[in-house]
Amino acid sequence: MSEVREKAALAKQAAAVMNRLTTNEKNKALQVMADHLIVQQDSIIAANHLDIERGRANGTSESLLDRLTLTQNRITAIAEGLRQVADLPDPVGRMLESFERPNGLRVEKISVPLGVIGMIYEARPNVTVDAAALCLKTGNAVVLRGGSAALDSNRRIVEVLREALAGTSLPPDALQLIEDPSRSSVDEMLKLNGLLDVVIPRGGASLIRNVVENATVPVIETGAGICHTYLDESAQPAMAADIAFNAKVQRPSVCNSMETLLVHEAWAERHLSELANRFISANVELRGCNRTLSLLPSAKLVTEADYATEYNDYIMNIRIVASVDEAIQHISKFGTMHSECIVTENEEHAAAFLQQVDAAAVYHNASTRFTDGFEFGYGAEIGISTQKLHARGPMGLPALTSTKFRVYGNGQIRG
Repeated sequence: MSEVREKAALAKQAAAVMNRLTTNEKNKALQVMADHLIVQQDSIIAANHLDIERGRANGTSESLLDRLTLTQNRITAIAEGLRQVADLPDPVGRMLESFERPNGLRVEKISVPLGVIGMIYEARPNVTVDAAALCLKTGNAVVLRGGSAALDSNRRIVEVLREALAGTSLPPDALQLIEDPSRSSVDEMLKLNGLLDVVIPRGGASLIRNVVENATVPVIETGAGICHTYLDESAQPAMAADIAFNAKVQRPSVCNSMETLLVHEAWAERHLSELANRFISANVELRGCNRTLSLLPSAKLVTEADYATEYNDYIMNIRIVASVDEAIQHISKFGTMHSECIVTENEEHAAAFLQQVDAAAVYHNASTRFTDGFEFGYGAEIGISTQKLHARGPMGLPALTSTKFRVYGNGQIRG
């Protein structure tokens, strides 16, 4: 039996136990897991150093190495995320509906775990802990398959978490890590109907496309983030500059960072040069349309392919537009339905943008960087869904549940 099938089968068995656990038992286990991460942080950082050294030797970009790196502060934050999830309300077992039919049948609709979740993701080891926390809190078992760039980090993290679970009511087999770094392990997971109940991909466009196109197991799609910020004619200069700068520079390697800045032509004439200098001072490479280049001669000419690229790096496109409608049209063409922002003092323009832009999160006068489970009060997140079925936006605990109908009768039969 392959590693993938063997570990998925163990997770399936553990899921039956998970379904019987109380909220208190799950919360205590998450607290113990958080404690173990802190106690074992030196061994986790040592394993992470192996991944970093291997990445540098292979020419991995600094932005990707940043996503991969674990420090004491980051591990402390990851452990705090576990504790925050423990403190959140348990979505399992909630009564969603209750009603009685004319024939006397009493019907209840309750929330239940999904079962066994397959999580396929790339080079961010914090996702390993986030996924484990959210899945276990919701009574699910999880089979993790991280990227090869973080293999040593993920292996040590899962060892630590399983050691922690061994002293709790939760079965350690509810948490599995696929260590085979080959593409075949992903391909096998995508077709494990009967063992995996759902697959959630989290990563770049090519990974997500492969999962969506080839999986026979149901998929919750987390999309790529080609995010935009539109500076409308009435945007306050200081606020607009701060929002745009934060959206791009605060952490460019993540999916809710801005890739394209859309600027109203009147605002651009007055303020774009000053804003561009701020980006240049932060080592951001600017690529602009012809109208942009007339104001910023040092920028490179942007291409259609650039508009459709998720850089996750210190590169940004700029396009000057004539109206909010033109900005919305651009987002409709190039956006990935992730996070979009308008900065404006015109309430009519803001309302039009928020209504017409089709994205999981739309913002008025705030950075797209807030599209995040922590920032939305969900604790850790399993991913940010850009699809429209089952879940959309930052996926916290409720997104990892399904529903069950319980029907009570006293002898009714259907005529």
